[in-house]
Amino acid sequence: LKSLEPFRDYLTIVSNTDVRMAEAFSPPEIGGDHFRSSAVFLTQSHPKQTQGSDLWVGTSLDQLYARRFGQSTPMPSMQLCIENLDQAGGCTYNYSCAYTDSISWSSPSEPLPMIRDPRVAFEMLFGAGGTPEERAERRATRRSILDWILNDVAEVRKELGTVDRRRMDRYLDDVREVERRIQMVEGRNAGGETRELPDAPRGVPDSFTEHMQLMFDLQVLAMETDMTRVISFKTGRDAQNRVFPESGTNRPFHPASHHGNNEERIMDFNTICQYRVGQLPYFLEKMRDTMEGDASLLDKTAIVWGSPMADANIHNHRRCPLVLLGRANGHLAGNLHLKAADGTPMANAMLTLMQSLGLEMDHFGDSTGTFALSAPSTADAI
Repeated sequence: LKSLEPFRDYLTIVSNTDVRMAEAFSPPEIGGDHFRSSAVFLTQSHPKQTQGSDLWVGTSLDQLYARRFGQSTPMPSMQLCIENLDQAGGCTYNYSCAYTDSISWSSPSEPLPMIRDPRVAFEMLFGAGGTPEERAERRATRRSILDWILNDVAEVRKELGTVDRRRMDRYLDDVREVERRIQMVEGRNAGGETRELPDAPRGVPDSFTEHMQLMFDLQVLAMETDMTRVISFKTGRDAQNRVFPESGTNRPFHPASHHGNNEERIMDFNTICQYRVGQLPYFLEKMRDTMEGDASLLDKTAIVWGSPMADANIHNHRRCPLVLLGRANGHLAGNLHLKAADGTPMANAMLTLMQSLGLEMDHFGDSTGTFALSAPSTADAI
């Protein structure tokens, strides 16, 4: 977490919690950890082993929040991802690929599709207007979505004061810049050169960092205008063999995670993990620098960042990583490391967070109670 040092005052680290719902409950489930884990993380519930349509796991915490607080925004929630989601039907160990493809579940049987292509996410936020022909023409001529609404923008600006006009201009500049970057990616990927991700949509960058930053920027724009207050973001796919050359190692992620306690492989895996966590400061800085009234988006937001797997080498789900970022409108103090007692479900911390955010609930997943997210007398400052 060294890369998060500049944001120490926004970090609440919760260590030593378990995600037992991702474990095998019966002999046929043994070995299927990768095909359960994604569905478990935000539901803290155990998926039914099936390759059919009779999916069953739980409702994810993002959707519980969206159900209560997301109905007044244009989009109750957004679901975004980085890795491929083009599998269908059954995956390995008799689990449906739906469990691997999504971390967001609107009900125990309804996974929500996650958007990988920045162009699709951009169009959802800004480019849905007009006829299909008009949208196609805009993309073909590489004109900005803003060029199609200049008259409307001019009328709105007349009604604004100086401060709000500057804020609007800055926001529109940010929208135009994100759109320009998406167009650059699409043009580069259509150029005929061999791609690192040959099966990815044209709008998806081959660079993990570039992709993450585009998706982070879209999230900030969505929250800044209150298009949505709830976003789930899946940054990896279980059992993926992707190589991250920008990390400094060419060892694929999944083989690196099964290091067999070999020191060199452990260092490679650590290098990849540091690289991936190192994407977060870009997002946190954007959130901190975006003001909403007298506070920043980061002050007003709760970010849940973690994994349902602890020791990937042996598929262990005990003592999993969980970091809460942001101040959540004063509900998270930051600069805090909380170590749970052995055997504490991660669901306890998630339940407490949701209660503090206004959800009236006394149980979540396999929770056994609540877990204080404020500093007790024995808590350690980071």
